[in-house]
Amino acid sequence: MQKTLIVIGLALVVAGLAWPWLGKLPLGRLPGDIVIDRPGVKFYFPVTTMVLISLVLSAILYFFRR
Repeated sequence: MQKTLIVIGLALVVAGLAWPWLGKLPLGRLPGDIVIDRPGVKFYFPVTTMVLISLVLSAILYFFRR
């Protein structure tokens, strides 16, 4: 458990330091993301982005468990 928490903490630090470059990626604006913008209401549901992030995290966890 200690190793897992250390790895998660280091990953968060790296993501925080890389945020200026990560913010330029088109995540959240991919085809398939649902955006409903009407007067007074804005609904945003990033379907494609969530699937992509899930696939990447699953692949990373798969390789770490081997």
